[in-house]
Order: sequence, then C-alpha cells, then structure tokens
Amino acid sequence: MDLSGNAWDNRYLNNDIGWDLGEVSTPLKVYIDQLENKEVKILIPGGGNSYEAEYLFAKGFKNVFVVDVSKTAIENIQKRIPSFPASQLIQGNFFDLEDGFDLIIEQTFFCAIHPDLRQDYVVKMKQLLKVKGKLVGVMFNVPLNKDKPPFGGNKEAYLGRFKPHFNIEIMNVCYNSFGNRKGRELFIKLVKL
Repeated sequence: MDLSGNAWDNRYLNNDIGWDLGEVSTPLKVYIDQLENKEVKILIPGGGNSYEAEYLFAKGFKNVFVVDVSKTAIENIQKRIPSFPASQLIQGNFFDLEDGFDLIIEQTFFCAIHPDLRQDYVVKMKQLLKVKGKLVGVMFNVPLNKDKPPFGGNKEAYLGRFKPHFNIEIMNVCYNSFGNRKGRELFIKLVKL
C-alpha cells in the first residue's frame, strides 16, 4: 500500500477523495465558533483541502498551520485562499514536524494513516502540543477499509491508546455529524497530560 505524497497527489488529481465534504464539518464548525482567543497556534495535520483552515482564517485566526504529504492538496488550498500565508502551508510528513501548538484539529487524518502508525501518531501529538494543549476533532467510530484509507476504529481502541497520554475531556458520538456520517463519528477533546 503506497501512501506517499505521490499516491495522495494521484487521489486528489483523480478525485478519489470521497471523505472530502467540500466544507468544514459541522462538529468542527461548532467547536471553532466558540473559540475566543484568535492568537492560539493551530495545526491541521493531513489537512487535505483543509476547509477547516479556510474557516479558521476567515474568522480571524492567523496562526493556523496545515501539513500534508500531498503537493496537490497544498496547492488546492493556495488557489482557494490566496491570502493564506504560504509559510503556514507545509508540504511534508506530519511525523517530521518539530514545533509547538496550542490546538491540533483532527479531521480524518488518524483514519488516513496506516493503523501500524497509530501509536506513533499519539506520541507525536503529545510531543507537538504545548502544555495543556488540546487535540480536538472527529474520528470514525466504525470499521472501515482494511487495505486502504480511510481505516476505521472504535472508542474502546482509542481510549486504550490516548488515556496514558491525554486527559479525555470528551469522546462521544457526534450529535451533529454530516449526512451519512451520523452515528459513525466520535467528537474528541483531549488535553495533553
């Protein structure tokens, strides 16, 4: 299974992105709408077309960073939001990042990486978050593909991975998921220990 930048570029170029809602997801929009501190430093890993970054930027959050292995995904953001700072659009591997963030937005990234990398994801999230930093977003709560992304998961498995490293403030079924995702997503709010 090839999940290199080239493979992801091909998926974007061939419109093989069925997970892409074409807009910010409702659970994340509701969360973003209650944020008050516009100075918070935010990362969106595996951001893809990153409607979340666009929404945050339009609401006045200027410290938003997106990382994705796909050059095409990064170019799509640049074309759609020409005023978004190019230095905050990182074409690269999430696991190579060395920075600190107050908030990391999770939107399908965890389920896009191979399940063998999930423990590395948890450790890297903890490393990238500042003291009391938050990992917030949505994760699939259903079994999905075994041979290609998106890979599914469930609450019990997530709790087992995250509890040693994070205070689980929220990990509940989303009440406001988009369309066919209703009942299939968990909203998470995890605080770095």
